[in-house]
Amino acid sequence: MLTPQLSLQNVTRRYDDHVVLNDVSFSIKPGEKAGIIGDNGAGKSTLLRLIAGQDLPDDGELTVTAPGGLGYLAQSLALPAEAVVQDAVDVALAELRDLEARMRQAEAGLRGLAGAELTAALDVYARLVAQYEARAGYEADARVDIALHGLGLRGLARDRTLGTLSGGERSRLALAATLASQPELLLLDEPTNDLDDQAVGWLESHLQAHRGTVLAVTHDRVFLERVTTTILDVGEGKVTRYGDGYDGYLAAKAAERRRRLQEYADWCSELARNQKLAATNVTRLQAIPRKLPFAVFGHGAFRTRSRGHGAMGRIRNAKERVERLTDNPVAPPPEPLVFAARVTTADGRTSQAAAELTGIRVADRLHVPSLRLGGKERLLVTGPNGAGKTTLMRVLAGEVQPDEGTVRTRGRVGHLRQEETLWPPGLNVPQAFADGRGGDLDEHTDHLLSLGLFSPVDLRLKVSELSYGQRRRIELARLVSEPVDLLLLDEPTNHLSPALVEELEGALAGYQGAVVVVTHDRRMRTRFTGTHMELNAGHVTRLQETAVR
Repeated sequence: MLTPQLSLQNVTRRYDDHVVLNDVSFSIKPGEKAGIIGDNGAGKSTLLRLIAGQDLPDDGELTVTAPGGLGYLAQSLALPAEAVVQDAVDVALAELRDLEARMRQAEAGLRGLAGAELTAALDVYARLVAQYEARAGYEADARVDIALHGLGLRGLARDRTLGTLSGGERSRLALAATLASQPELLLLDEPTNDLDDQAVGWLESHLQAHRGTVLAVTHDRVFLERVTTTILDVGEGKVTRYGDGYDGYLAAKAAERRRRLQEYADWCSELARNQKLAATNVTRLQAIPRKLPFAVFGHGAFRTRSRGHGAMGRIRNAKERVERLTDNPVAPPPEPLVFAARVTTADGRTSQAAAELTGIRVADRLHVPSLRLGGKERLLVTGPNGAGKTTLMRVLAGEVQPDEGTVRTRGRVGHLRQEETLWPPGLNVPQAFADGRGGDLDEHTDHLLSLGLFSPVDLRLKVSELSYGQRRRIELARLVSEPVDLLLLDEPTNHLSPALVEELEGALAGYQGAVVVVTHDRRMRTRFTGTHMELNAGHVTRLQETAVR
C-alpha cells in the first residue's frame, strides 16, 4: 500500500470566531490528481495554503511528504510592481535555486580534501546532484520558456517589470514558472483563470503527463473531467472525498440524492403507518363497551374494555412511535431549481418577440445594428474581455440607456448580473432575498430554504459576512422564485460550485422563455444550442445558429 503523499487528521482552521475547516480528515496518495471544488468562501484556498505550509491549523495534524519538492500557485502573485519577470521565475524555482546553490557549495568544498573526508564530501555532493537531476534542474529555465509559450506569453522578456503586465499576464507567468519547477507535489489555486481555450488545453495536457501529485482548486468542469482522478468537495467546514474523477463525483451526488429521497419516503411511510395504526385501534377500542355490572348481562361472559386491553397497548406504542418520528424528521432533498416562464397568452404561445434592438450604440462600447429574440429563442454571447458583452446585457435589462437606437422587451426581464448587487450591509440573508418584495418575511424565508441554496444556520448571517459566491446565491434564488419572459445570465457559473452549476444548467434546459447567456464556461458553451453571437470591440463579428451537439 502506498504511503500517503499528504494526510490530514482532524484538522481545524478558524479565523476569529469563524470556523472555515472543522475536524477535516483525508489523505492523498502519490500520483493522485485531485480537484478541490466548492462555492467561493467555502475554504478551498485555506485548505491549499495549509497543505503548502503557508498557513497553520489551529487543531489536528497535517503531514506532507514531498522529497521531490512542492510547488504552490496562489491566486495572485505576491511581488511588487517594480519586480521583474525573472524575480517571479526565481520565486517559483526557489527550491531548485537553493538546491543548485548547495550543490555548487558542496562542489567547491571538495577542493583540498582527501581520503575519508573526500569520500564523505563526494557522497553529499552526489546526493545533491541526484536530487537536482531528478528534478531536471538543468532544464528548468528552458521549461519556463516552453510553459510561457504554451500559456500564450511567448518571448516575454525576463527584465520586464511586473507593473507593465496585466493581471492575466501576471497569473500566467506565475503558473508557467510553478509548472517549470516540476515538483513532486503541485498545488494550484484556480490555474485556468485568465486562460483562453488553447492555453487551458495546453495546461491540461501538461498536467495529464505530470508524474507527481496534483491538487487544483477549480470551477472548470472540463478541466475536472479531463485531469482529475479524485474530487475533494469543500463545504460547511467539511471536506468530502469522491473517487473516479468528476464523473464519479456526479454519479455519487446523484446516488446521494436518490438515497435521501428514499429515506424521506420511508419516513413518511412509517409515520403514516403508525398514525393509521393508532387511529384504527382507537376506533376498535371505542367499539368495545365499557365494563358494566354483571346483572345487566345475566350469567353470560362478556368482553369488556379495560386498561389492560391489547388495543390500548397498540395505541400507546403507535403514538410513541409517531412522537419519535415527528421529533426526528427526515428532510427531503431540495427540489431541483426551476426557471419559470410566464404564460402571456391564453394558449401559452410565445411566438411574439421577447426583445428587439434596432440601431443600438452605447458610446464606443457597443454597436448592434439589429437583433431580434423570439419568445423561446436562446442566444449565446461570447468575445474577449471588454468586447461589450455585459453592456449588451445591461441594455437588454433596461439598466443602460443607449445613446442611439431603440430597445423593446416584452414582459418581465430577469437578470443575473456578473457584478454583485450592493445590498444594504445590515440585511441578513432572508431580508436580502425578500428585499423590495411584498409579503410576509417568514413565508419568504420558508421559500428560500426550500430552494436548498442556503442552510438554516446561514439565515442569521449578514450580507456583509457572506462570500461573493453566497451573495450570488441570493441573486440566483431571487431569479428562480419569480417567472420571467426574458432571462439574462451574465457569467452565471462564476463563483458557484460545479454541483450547483450542473443544477443551474438543468433548470435552464427546462425553461420555456427567451434566454441570453454570456459565459466563458467551456462546458456550458459546448452544450448550448441556439444562436451564437460573437462581439469584439463592441461590434458583432458573428451571428449564426448553433447546431445541436
